[in-house]
Amino acid sequence: MLPFLVVLFLLSYGLMTVLIVEQDRTITAQSSLIHQLFQDSLELVNLKTHAQTHAAASTQAGAKSHVQSKTPSSQVTPQEEETSKGKPGKLQKRAPMRPPRDTSDTADERRNLLTI
Repeated sequence: MLPFLVVLFLLSYGLMTVLIVEQDRTITAQSSLIHQLFQDSLELVNLKTHAQTHAAASTQAGAKSHVQSKTPSSQVTPQEEETSKGKPGKLQKRAPMRPPRDTSDTADERRNLLTI
């Protein structure tokens, strides 16, 4: 009976060792995939910013030639003023609307601690 238990014990440790090695390989593969995805994400962000700056430069060049072809005026139109405020091609996000605060909710009784 004892030799059977020893063989079973060695077999279980062998299987546990194989499991640990396989988990290490899986973790290493996932880590490398995460690093590759991060590098791809950085590359996409760089491409997008480059494309936005290129598009903004071309629209500004087109706007300058369009403005130069017009007769110059001393007043700035509201449309030109709005476009000069923010980043070109970016829309400002509106803040989410919050519901009005009810006066009965200011003192929440559920959070009061009762100590003896």
